[in-house]
Amino acid sequence: MTATAAATPAGQTPTTHTLELVDVHTYYGNIHALKGVSLTVDAGEIVTLIGSNGAGKSTTLRTISGIARAREGTVVFNGDDITRVKPHLIVGRGIAQSPEGRHVFARMTVYENLLMGAFSRSGSFADDVARVYDLFPRLAERRSQRAGTLSGGEQQMLAMGRSLMARPSVLLLDEPSMGLSPILTEQIFRIITDINAQGTTVLLVEQNAQMALNVAHRGYVLQTGVILLADTAANLAANEQVRQAYLGEI
Repeated sequence: MTATAAATPAGQTPTTHTLELVDVHTYYGNIHALKGVSLTVDAGEIVTLIGSNGAGKSTTLRTISGIARAREGTVVFNGDDITRVKPHLIVGRGIAQSPEGRHVFARMTVYENLLMGAFSRSGSFADDVARVYDLFPRLAERRSQRAGTLSGGEQQMLAMGRSLMARPSVLLLDEPSMGLSPILTEQIFRIITDINAQGTTVLLVEQNAQMALNVAHRGYVLQTGVILLADTAANLAANEQVRQAYLGEI
């Protein structure tokens, strides 16, 4: 149960993954945040990254979206190297991120925030707004309300809805349950599964490892910038090391 990928048998064409990181090293100044991270995400999956604070989970998402730059290694999306592509162009290619901390535009209305998520697109946004309101009925009720006056759960819904306005094929979710009550957390995770069922691939960073493994197909365990384990979500949830370290079991 390691992160090492199996070799492709002779004579077979290697599988093209929707998203792939190959031996990625990312630094913040002299701090070596990611130390040779390799992972894959295939179309239609929910893949989760779990680990303690400082493990490199958010840095992995930031490296994929171009906000942080890999000093070494490669980020590949749909067969194209996007390691040096600018963030707004990465959004245009089909990767959108809902950031940790939500970062809604507090003085803008809910509707205006959603339109900001479609900045890389042209044409009508009515169908996309309708889809967001269908997923998050609370946002429809508050469409004219300033985002800064929303509750934490409503702001999380808005951050996710804003990301969906870009029509991503891959959605990066960074700590969607942070600061939410158990009831709202369950609601958010139900919506994540709905988004995935509608055809969006999801890469999920989440402190609530139990909830993440419940909805994910596969997962990776990160520790201090290194992938320790990679397996199906079910196998990770049953792994004694994972249960003791991340699921609160002794």
